[in-house]
Amino acid sequence: MALQYVLKMKISAEAYFESEANSLRHSGWWPAAITSNDSVSRCMWPGISCNDAGSITGIDIPGEYQIGDRFGNMNFSLLPNLTFLRLHLNGLSGSIPRQLCAVPRLFHLDLSMNYLTNELPSCLGNLSINQLSGFIPLELVSMKNLFHLDLHFNLLAGPIPKTFGHLSKLSLIDLNSNRLGGYIPPEIGNLSKLRSINMSNNEFEGMIPPTLSRLFSLRSLHLSSNRLVGSLPPEIGDLKNLRTMDLGFNNFVGSIPSTLVLLSNLTFLGLSTNRLGGSIPPEIGKLKNLVTMDLSANNFNGSILCSLWNMTNLRYLCLQWNQFTDSISSKIGHLENTNHMDLSGNMVNRAIPSSIGNLKSLSHLDLQENWFSGSIPSEIGNLESLTYVDLNQNKFSGPIPSEIGHLNNLIEMRLSYNSFTCPIPSSLGNLTSLKSLYLQANRLNCPISRAIGNLTSLVDLDMSSNDLIGSIPSELGSLPLLKYLDLRNNSLSGTIPKSMEIGSLSREFIIQLPDGAFIGNKDLYIIEGESSNNEPPLSPMSSPIHLRSLLSLSKPDPSRRRDMIMPHAVICSLPCLLTVQPKDTGKKDGNFLSIWNYDGKIAYQDIIDATEDFDIKYCISRGAYHNLYRAQLPNGKVVALKKVNRSEAEDPNFNKSFQNEVKHLTEIRHRSIIRLYGFCLHRQSMFLIYEHMERGSLFCVLRNDTEAVELDWVRRVNLIHDMAHALSYLHHGCAQPIVHRDISSSNVLLNNEMQAVLSDFGVARLLRKNSSSNLTANIAGTYGYLAPEVAYTLVVNEKSDVYSFGVVALETIMGKHPREIISGLRTSLEEHGMLHQILDPLLPYPRQSSMARDTVLAVAVALACLSFEPKLRPTMKQVSEAFLARKLLLAEPLHAISLIELHINREVWSRDTRSETSLRLEG
Repeated sequence: MALQYVLKMKISAEAYFESEANSLRHSGWWPAAITSNDSVSRCMWPGISCNDAGSITGIDIPGEYQIGDRFGNMNFSLLPNLTFLRLHLNGLSGSIPRQLCAVPRLFHLDLSMNYLTNELPSCLGNLSINQLSGFIPLELVSMKNLFHLDLHFNLLAGPIPKTFGHLSKLSLIDLNSNRLGGYIPPEIGNLSKLRSINMSNNEFEGMIPPTLSRLFSLRSLHLSSNRLVGSLPPEIGDLKNLRTMDLGFNNFVGSIPSTLVLLSNLTFLGLSTNRLGGSIPPEIGKLKNLVTMDLSANNFNGSILCSLWNMTNLRYLCLQWNQFTDSISSKIGHLENTNHMDLSGNMVNRAIPSSIGNLKSLSHLDLQENWFSGSIPSEIGNLESLTYVDLNQNKFSGPIPSEIGHLNNLIEMRLSYNSFTCPIPSSLGNLTSLKSLYLQANRLNCPISRAIGNLTSLVDLDMSSNDLIGSIPSELGSLPLLKYLDLRNNSLSGTIPKSMEIGSLSREFIIQLPDGAFIGNKDLYIIEGESSNNEPPLSPMSSPIHLRSLLSLSKPDPSRRRDMIMPHAVICSLPCLLTVQPKDTGKKDGNFLSIWNYDGKIAYQDIIDATEDFDIKYCISRGAYHNLYRAQLPNGKVVALKKVNRSEAEDPNFNKSFQNEVKHLTEIRHRSIIRLYGFCLHRQSMFLIYEHMERGSLFCVLRNDTEAVELDWVRRVNLIHDMAHALSYLHHGCAQPIVHRDISSSNVLLNNEMQAVLSDFGVARLLRKNSSSNLTANIAGTYGYLAPEVAYTLVVNEKSDVYSFGVVALETIMGKHPREIISGLRTSLEEHGMLHQILDPLLPYPRQSSMARDTVLAVAVALACLSFEPKLRPTMKQVSEAFLARKLLLAEPLHAISLIELHINREVWSRDTRSETSLRLEG
């Protein structure tokens, strides 16, 4: 009998272990090469852990396995000894499997960074699906041993059930970045062993339950980016072990409770972007362990307390966008460990105390948009760690101190919109790490210091709107990395250095200049003519002409460049005509421009060879009227070829459209407008040669989940800004305004860096000067992007492009065409609700306050552009200037802003964008 019992137990154990193996094998989580190999024990499979008896206790699958929709294939009920399950970054989809409720020993559950949704398992007892739609599965509350629960970065939705409070052993809850909503259940106060709560970036509403104060073991509390309201509960002071607390981006009101100072262990305090007000409690200075304090974008007022300057451990201090007044105490010098200080957007006045020179650890100093006056203290030269300083839009005066040249680590310096006077210190030339220098709109009335020519790392230089005199130093044209230069509205004289002229080395550089980079300098000239040996002439070959706008600089002169622009009658008789400046190098394998300049026939043959006479394998997209090809030339340069279909090439209308695009693209130069390298117009071969944009159209990128995620909020807002700047150039920067007429996401192309350019000028047209409207004989454009008035009036003007831009801008933010929103603008936006509800769900909510402001600005601009009445739309110049200023103030967090609230603020566009571009969304 004993032997039979032993044999029975052995068979039972073997059957049990085999059932575990079958559960793993049938899940499909592991490759067949592993599961079909009987010589390898399941305990040796990747990610599997077993106890001494050989039973599975842990599963930790690496992300490269990408379980995806196979998550539900695992029968967890056959793994009763499982204590550890981690499947983060595995592409999990669907709902959390019902079998998890049969794993009573589960201690650690990590399903983070996946695509889990609110689909409910069928084992929820007698409760109906309708009653529980969106709940986190109630099985979780039966896991009495659960210690660690991590579900962050998923798509879970709905409220947290009250029974969640039964997880009495829980130490960590991370539900960050889901779509959870409803109230935070007061039963959460029963989880007495909780040490960390992260419920940020969800849709929770209501007040913080007072029962939260019972969590005496709590060390980390993150509830930011929700819709929480009410005042901060005074009971929060009972959480004596709290180290980090982030309640930013909510709708909290009232003042900071005095009990907050009882949190003596606090190292991180985040209350940004709420509606908190009043004065900061003086006792807050007792939080000696505080390392980070962010109170930005609230309504705090009064003076910045002296007690703040006694927090000697403080490293990050952000008080921007409040209503602080008065001056800064000399005690600021006590913050010797602070490396980031932002007091921008307040009303702090008087001079900066000299004690600021004690902040030897400071790397980021932002005091912009205050009322500071006086001069910059010379002690600023002691801030040897400083990499960024912004003193824009204050009332500073006097010269820039020469000691600023001691800041060897400085990367960006913004001193614009003040009253700084000369001299410009030559010590600026010591800042060899400096990449951006902004000095516009001051009272500088001296020559540009040649020392700036020593700034070999400089990328951006803006000295516009001063009273600079003398000539432009030739050294500026030799800066190797300079991409942005603005010297407009000064009193500069003489000629532009040869190194900056369109015919010299810096063709790439001149194209990236802002519109009219040199205008407003009445005595500044450009030399016309070239010597026979292609060297700069010793003196002008003809009388100097006054400098024109960037358009004029880039535009070829037909009388002097006969080989660049020729009459159409001649064009049609040539195999290929190129739009670049000729320069015979005598070799075929030179650079891209030399290949084109050597011989048109050779260039044409290069195209034929590179595409094998337009073989279909080189075609990257096909349209109704043309195909797009990718071609790599002999020098390695990759270009895009738009070849018109032969049947269309015989159509006179297409011939006109083709010539129209050539005409416009040879006359305009802008970094956000597609570059035309050459073209061929012949009865057998009609094609355009463009720069190649690797990522294709914005339309396609937004509809590819992987690429759309890569197009994050920063890139999306920058993309919208670049399009606005390009259209502002077409409408306001050209000698004669150009209306594109076909702005759509398909005609916005992206390169590998996700930077965008505007393309397809086939239906663009010039507008008559001094005319508010221009009639057209036909409707051109893309359905869904056309302004409503075009269809019934046939009137084309700049406001038609403005409307189409608004559609593309909103499409960029939403990730899809905004047809419902456009329809709501004509009826009511109220049904479309809150702003955050239209944001592309593939991206997390904008977290940084600056990014939230920029995103709101983009939507506000788009809605204004979509006005049904053309006269109510802003101009593209106003839109571009609004993005440049980026002074939008949010009186409400992003979660609390409604679309109707943004739409009714369209009157901001009637203001002078230079002096008043702030848009406040009052509650």
